[in-house]
Amino acid sequence: MFGTRYVHDLIDRSAENPADRRRFLKSATAAGLGMIGVSVAGATVTAASASAQDANSISDSAILNFALNLEYLEGEFYSFAVHGHGLPGNLTHGTGRRGPVIGGRAVPFKSRSVRQFAAEIAHDEFDHVRFLHAALGSAAVARPTINIKQSFTAVAIAAGLIKPGQTFDVYANENNFLQGAFIFEDVGVTAFKGAAPLISNKTFLAAAAGMLAVEAYHAATIRSVLFDRDLARQANAISDARDSLDGPSDDDQGITVNGTANIVPADSDSVAFGRIPGRVLNVVYLTPKKASRGGFYPDGVNGQIHTSS
Repeated sequence: MFGTRYVHDLIDRSAENPADRRRFLKSATAAGLGMIGVSVAGATVTAASASAQDANSISDSAILNFALNLEYLEGEFYSFAVHGHGLPGNLTHGTGRRGPVIGGRAVPFKSRSVRQFAAEIAHDEFDHVRFLHAALGSAAVARPTINIKQSFTAVAIAAGLIKPGQTFDVYANENNFLQGAFIFEDVGVTAFKGAAPLISNKTFLAAAAGMLAVEAYHAATIRSVLFDRDLARQANAISDARDSLDGPSDDDQGITVNGTANIVPADSDSVAFGRIPGRVLNVVYLTPKKASRGGFYPDGVNGQIHTSS
């Protein structure tokens, strides 16, 4: 999906895209972008002028919208798990069809630490959705249809955690919740890493790097708790299932290697691997084939980047 010529064309189209830059700088003021050192002084642009860019071009904003689709999924999952309800409606509208959320309910947390971890992550994912939604302005995509019920059962069957015909209720207890979180967190980290080389605007890249760091903290926390709870076998099976979906390379790593803790999935240089958007969609659509819908997104994601590799 992202060959050399495609990447070259994308960079050419978005490197000097003033509409993207002005929209981001103006709308991100309310989202607190100034906290990461970006000056917004003098950024004056109307919604009409910001939307004047060629709707058929793939720019940095298309990549941020791809990230927004993923943040919708994580935001809904954690919001339901912690609060018993999904994201507020004012954060889920936008371009494209806004779909419902299938499934989701509060997790009966028993551990004080796991409850607090989950609450902090839920807050972070809410902020990511709010930030991207505000930054993209009228170009932000709507929340697509999200399935956070049957999709977990499909993953559990593929990983061999349950047998066909059985159900994996990710909200039933803390251990199930942690395994569900493990599915998302590692994918989120690799998605931001894989998208980074495709982002040419430094303002966009700085924001994406900041969110990648947060997702990496989340992933390390989930991996650590799973290891501490002796859930390495289950987590490693999920890792293998993910690896079977995202192409021939063997990059995904479980939380143990040769019986030893593996909190940071990295290569021999301790560099984390990334997934290009098409491979990320293979995982969340739960198919190794080219597809435009499935799994956690029954109707597909919204935006220009919507087909798996």
